[in-house]
Amino acid sequence: MSLPREEKYVWTNHARMKMRHYRLTESRIIRVLRYPTRLEEGIMDGAVACMQPAGGKTYSEIWAMYLVGGKRKTIDKKQLKIITAWRYPGKSPERDPIPSEVLREIKNLIFASV
Repeated sequence: MSLPREEKYVWTNHARMKMRHYRLTESRIIRVLRYPTRLEEGIMDGAVACMQPAGGKTYSEIWAMYLVGGKRKTIDKKQLKIITAWRYPGKSPERDPIPSEVLREIKNLIFASV
């Protein structure tokens, strides 16, 4: 008998809706989270936005925004709450980068074995 393991990612309904709209899969968004080309501060307090080029005939970028842990007691501090995901047509301008301390903590959380 095996115990049910906790999910590492918590998906909001908004994120699932946007993924359907832009035809993105969960595995593609997780790949963007694990191996981002660019990391920036999200527009929400404490949120992180990450980007990866989509590839293909025309240049576009796939973005995902997430929180580390959650504000509710039901979400563990080791979980990532994916708020939204979108496809940007073209090259987006660079904004505020993430501080290196926070970046190190996030990488440890993402690559930690569950």
